[in-house]
Amino acid sequence: MRTQVAIIGAGPAGLLLGALLQRAGVDNVIIEQRSADYVLGRIRAGVLEQTTVDLLREIGVAERLDHEGLPHDSVELSFNTTRLRIDLLGLTGKRVTVYGQTEVTRDLMEHRAAAGLRTVYEAHDVLPQGFDGTQPFVTWRENGVEQRLDADFIAGCDGFHGICRATLPAAALQTFEKVYPFGWLGLLSDTPPVHHDLIYGSGERGFMLASMRSATRSRYYLQCALDDDVKDWSDDAFWAELKRRLPPDLAEHLVTGPSLEKSIAPLRSFVAEPMRFGRLFLAGDAAHIVPPTGAKGLNLAAADVGLLARCLAEFYGERSAAGIDSYSQRALARVWKAERFSWWLTSLMHQFPDTGAFGARMQQAEFDYLCGSRAAQMAMAENYVGLPMT
Repeated sequence: MRTQVAIIGAGPAGLLLGALLQRAGVDNVIIEQRSADYVLGRIRAGVLEQTTVDLLREIGVAERLDHEGLPHDSVELSFNTTRLRIDLLGLTGKRVTVYGQTEVTRDLMEHRAAAGLRTVYEAHDVLPQGFDGTQPFVTWRENGVEQRLDADFIAGCDGFHGICRATLPAAALQTFEKVYPFGWLGLLSDTPPVHHDLIYGSGERGFMLASMRSATRSRYYLQCALDDDVKDWSDDAFWAELKRRLPPDLAEHLVTGPSLEKSIAPLRSFVAEPMRFGRLFLAGDAAHIVPPTGAKGLNLAAADVGLLARCLAEFYGERSAAGIDSYSQRALARVWKAERFSWWLTSLMHQFPDTGAFGARMQQAEFDYLCGSRAAQMAMAENYVGLPMT
């Protein structure tokens, strides 16, 4: 088999890249080690930047998003006893849209199937090879039979634990990482959201986030210890702790119910440089991880593949390598800004073991400055809705 671009990973990044390349007339095949049901079963984020929504509209897969997604013109911060509304639309002219990553993946899967494009699921022992030369290829086992796909380029969209970055020579990469000393305990429930805005809260008991997936499905998070076991958190215990951390006027209106899913996720910031090695490109979580506080994970991946698709379309359409040669530098410029914002918001809103009295005063002063400065609110809003794609 042969294609122009071999895409490893059938999550939203790989599927979006495939759709963008198809629209540009660039042939591609996606190879995924998991089953389609497994990919769809992953519970992930659901806040989409305007640039991500625009990319989905560009390829014609936003009909359900436009019908079911929840546009948000603002977001709230609750710090101890003070609440601050950040007017995203008024400050930037842009908004974010709540629409689950699972639904984005489903829409992209259906779009790819309707276009008759090939996706290989349950591919075992996937291995990108030859990307340091001019004839890259990917091998895998399918039903016990060795398979090979030759390509001009390979796009690694296979996530933080994927094979693409792991295959690169250690000397070729420089990595930067910060592991945070706490996790997020998340609960999904078929209950109406406690508030129409997303609320990021900080108090003596730690961080909380009140979010949603729809008008009838809520997603809540609590800062927890890294060594906590989700089995030790009953639904009743979760709801009781959430009420303690919510602003009192909202806590009394909280609707509780049985959890549909409950899990603990660690938080880390991670970047691998460069994002290109020969004819292999990294995109999304394969190249970087952000703490979920800034809602940047899926959106950074979408920006990566939006840029990469343009670079590859330029290569095939104009016979110019300028785009692919600058891909890593341009992508990383946006990545590091998103890393900074996610780190800043995480640092502001969480309780750290070593915060101490001085650190607590600094957090309070930072929040007070944000409350009193339109410029500071604009800076936060600009970053939250998403910086322009380069």
